[in-house]
Amino acid sequence: MTDYPPARDAGQRKRDALTRLETDEDAWVSSASGDGPPRLVPLSFVWHDERLWMATKAKNPTVRNLRAQAACWVALGPTRDVVLIESTAEVIASDSLPDDTGEAFARKLGWDPRGRAAWVFLVFRPLRMLVWREVNELAERELMRDGVWRV
Repeated sequence: MTDYPPARDAGQRKRDALTRLETDEDAWVSSASGDGPPRLVPLSFVWHDERLWMATKAKNPTVRNLRAQAACWVALGPTRDVVLIESTAEVIASDSLPDDTGEAFARKLGWDPRGRAAWVFLVFRPLRMLVWREVNELAERELMRDGVWRV
């Protein structure tokens, strides 16, 4: 029999998820278009104004997928400390990013793709967030629904 750590209450899981969103640098982004295979790629991100912001080359298949189908999932953490975020994504030209977001991105990640024509920004608006570590947290894992924190 496996001994799991005690289940965290919803408030603690939210605090842990926000810490991960603020301190982690990389996330897995899944996307799919109607006429191609699904994609799963790692991208660096910044959590700013309750959104995930990422940058990638404009010709990346993930960008094509997200332009065709804005619905996607973003995952953070290892399999025993998951933050899984159902999102809608928007593609923004590299010279159209709000200044405060660009500064937050450059400060956290140490590089600044603003103004580079070959690059775009992706902004992910969380709709649903699931957070769990072990089986004892699965029942109460939904911390956000319809873009609103439940805790």
